[in-house]
Amino acid sequence: MGSYTDGFLKRLRNEIDIDQMIHTLALETRTGTNYLRFRCPVCHGFHTATNPKTNLARCFECKINFNPIDLVMAVTAQSFVETVEYLKPHLTDTRTNG
Repeated sequence: MGSYTDGFLKRLRNEIDIDQMIHTLALETRTGTNYLRFRCPVCHGFHTATNPKTNLARCFECKINFNPIDLVMAVTAQSFVETVEYLKPHLTDTRTNG
């Protein structure tokens, strides 16, 4: 725990679906015509959307982009290492951080 390869961190960022993480974290959501909207964990507004092509969530009020790591850190107030350990089981396979 505590030292992670760039490849492993990229996997966390890219392979853990941002929409699913929003649901896992039990954030309040609203479904727009093409985008999932969620209550921003920073400013608490709903001027948000997710982009499945980039696997990012964005708050247009506070102008913050969230990847899965950023989102978990913002919602849970955990450290980076705690967040990475929390996300590990959410990967589609359980290869090590290697």
